[in-house]
Amino acid sequence: MTTLAPTIPAALTTRRPPGLFANTATLAGREFRDALRSRWFLLYTLAFAVLGLAVSFVSAAGTGSGGLSGFGRTTAGLINLVLLVVPLMAMTAGAGSIASDRERGMLAYVLSQPVLRIEVLLGKYLGLAGALLACLTLGLGLCAAILGVKGLKTSPESVLWLAGLSFLLALSMLSVGFLISSIARRSSAAVGTAIFVWLALVFVSDLALMAGQMAMRMRIETLLAWAIANPLQVFKMWSLHAVDASLDVLGPAGLYAVEEYGRGLHAIFGAALAAWIILPLVLASLLLSRRSPL
Repeated sequence: MTTLAPTIPAALTTRRPPGLFANTATLAGREFRDALRSRWFLLYTLAFAVLGLAVSFVSAAGTGSGGLSGFGRTTAGLINLVLLVVPLMAMTAGAGSIASDRERGMLAYVLSQPVLRIEVLLGKYLGLAGALLACLTLGLGLCAAILGVKGLKTSPESVLWLAGLSFLLALSMLSVGFLISSIARRSSAAVGTAIFVWLALVFVSDLALMAGQMAMRMRIETLLAWAIANPLQVFKMWSLHAVDASLDVLGPAGLYAVEEYGRGLHAIFGAALAAWIILPLVLASLLLSRRSPL
């Protein structure tokens, strides 16, 4: 009888779930529905739409393009809004996902079922990614629709580029949020860390680049490398470059990038954002597989 005890847990641990994609899709659908019913989705969508309309009207009514030749003033104003709102929205949503389930004991309950940890991570990630896509689509779509009804001229191609790049930025920040959430044990600590990282990416990085250029006489190649290392700077440069805007609004680093790489910048910017999407998610998966769910 003593030989039967170890065989029962072994059989349970080797039992495989019905399928990776089926379980992931089920978890993603649950996470997506929960996100749509949550207050953060409604508040972020309304705030993004209202602020987008305000920025759009101000930009469309302004005079002078500030070097943005061939680039709609409306989209130029929306870029700055995306840089502030979307990273905060995605990072806090990702930071509260795993940490809140761990704090409430839900993570241990889910992992006690015949489901793999990578399935839980991917399901949560895809569900929140779908909610963020819906939020961005509603916000930017509402802005474009109202501006079209009001007769304010804007470029549909620029809006589509902005929507696509905003979603890539949201995915990268969502991955960072998941990495933070896989480390923290409490949701409050995870969200607080996410806000701190957001502030560092938005403000500290810009100040560091300015200080490096003015005080330290940083080489232009090094300055561009530091800019590409920041996903927010990558989004900003790619958004401008995608619609053939002049990158001189970004200073000498932007001019150097255009002269040195030309159309190859699309591949460079895409690889940079892809790295920010994949690498934090891989690290989060490794941490989740090795840490206790409690």
